Amino acid sequence: ADMSADSITPFGFESLPVKGALIHLSRSWRRMLRDHAYDALVTETLGHAAAATGLIAQSLKFDGVVTLQIQGAGALQMLVVQCTSDLDVRGMASASPEQAATNFAELTAGAHCAVTVDAGERPYQGIVEIDDTSLAASLEHYFARSVQVPSHVALIANSEFAAGVLLQQVPGQAIADDDWQRLHFLIETLSPRDFEGEAGLELIGKLFAEDDVRVYEPRRVNFRCRCSARKTEDVLKMLGEEESRAALAEQGRIEVICEYCGHRRHFDAVDVERLFADNVVPAPDSVQ
Repeated sequence: ADMSADSITPFGFESLPVKGALIHLSRSWRRMLRDHAYDALVTETLGHAAAATGLIAQSLKFDGVVTLQIQGAGALQMLVVQCTSDLDVRGMASASPEQAATNFAELTAGAHCAVTVDAGERPYQGIVEIDDTSLAASLEHYFARSVQVPSHVALIANSEFAAGVLLQQVPGQAIADDDWQRLHFLIETLSPRDFEGEAGLELIGKLFAEDDVRVYEPRRVNFRCRCSARKTEDVLKMLGEEESRAALAEQGRIEVICEYCGHRRHFDAVDVERLFADNVVPAPDSVQ
């Protein structure tokens, strides 16, 4: 069994003030793709986002959810990936059937990207300025500007796996420019072949062969959706009584499909009655 698939392996350098992590998603990634028919470019971009969101969640000391979201009006209309502090991940994308893009710049033309960290109190949202070259480059700018932690990000994905490496300078400790550039060059050499077999400890050792690297215990990543009957009912309430009844009259029942996990929930006339029964406000003098 491939122990390193669907995990994040944190590591550090003995003689450099740099901490890192390697993510390798395989089964959880294929589950995320299961109910969708994305083209190769959307698949790759969602995979990069899934790997990146896991790496961000791993890098933070928090209890909550990280959401990476891209919203656009062009070829890519919406992309959302969420990862909890327990490394439960889910994600989806929706692309325009009319507009096909051939590269990341075209796909995200005019789009906005943000990273939200919600740890219960007040969610913190950081705007990610999209760099035309890649999501990885966009996130490097985000870490440098919003988080003020110089970082290197390498992301790689196809329909089989989503993976990546995040390297971050330890705040307050100096690193020589040529060392920092050398590490960037090393993670840029990652290729799909690196993720065909075991891609944990061995890969880290191979990438940074010249450095003393300390590798820590890998953490499991699971695909897990947080949709529920209650949340689905909230969607119908937002849709409103009139719209819900119209849909019911037209189809006999309402089917709500979760865009993250494909779970189908059905509401018939009785369910809709129950949902909107609370909307009746009794007159103050009526005897109930």
